[in-house]
Amino acid sequence: MLESREPKLTHVFARRDRPRFETLSPVIGQLTARKEWIFFGALPKADRFLAIAWWVVLILRGVLPAAFAIAMGVLVAAVQRGGGLGNALTFVGVVFILLQVLAPIHQAISSNLGDRTAAWLYDRLTEACVGPPGMAHLEDPTLTSDLAVARDFDLGMTGPPLSISMDFIASGMVEMIGGAACAIVLAAYAWWAPIVLGGAWMATHWLLRESAIWFDRNTEEVRGAQRDADYAYRLAVDPQPSKELRLFGLVDWTIDRFVNRRTRLHALQYEA
Repeated sequence: MLESREPKLTHVFARRDRPRFETLSPVIGQLTARKEWIFFGALPKADRFLAIAWWVVLILRGVLPAAFAIAMGVLVAAVQRGGGLGNALTFVGVVFILLQVLAPIHQAISSNLGDRTAAWLYDRLTEACVGPPGMAHLEDPTLTSDLAVARDFDLGMTGPPLSISMDFIASGMVEMIGGAACAIVLAAYAWWAPIVLGGAWMATHWLLRESAIWFDRNTEEVRGAQRDADYAYRLAVDPQPSKELRLFGLVDWTIDRFVNRRTRLHALQYEA
């Protein structure tokens, strides 16, 4: 057989000589493809001002506990020196007031940002539904299940709506930033203290990693149960179909169907 004379394609750069952006691009691609990155990237698209305010208050709430510990140390040192206490007391008072005030402010910002983000997501869903010509795509059972799952950010069938979830997300991230800030403060006293603190903290996240995420949420069984439960609920509460149900005596059948699908959905969530 004749040997192939086609030229072999080789990379222009050797592995050690490749540009840094080329070697980092897979890592950056994996990072930007994560759902957390996509979610936080959607916040400024919904409302840039509220998103910036949410992040600023979030960082302040995370740093303030460590700042309060430092402020108390400054106050104790001032008392021991016997000098003026004005600056130390002012420092402690400002940090303490911010600790008390920022939490409810952040809760209000989270609620408003959640509502704005939900409205923005609804606009995206509406554009996706009315964009293709015709109505055939809306009758596709797969698309119907996708829409039922996608609307869960506002329906709250498997979790709280986004306006409430944002406060829970903020609380978890405040604790994370607070732990990092405290570890940095401890590093000034003993090099091993932040390692012990960070190791114990990350160990709890590693041990509980599977209990915090519902990995089987997008299975066909879960999506079908969620779609059927939402359909039965809308039959019972929307004015037009509910009148027909009462007229033909299908109230008990609809309620039993909703209870059955909803119970199955809770069972799937518990088993996961």
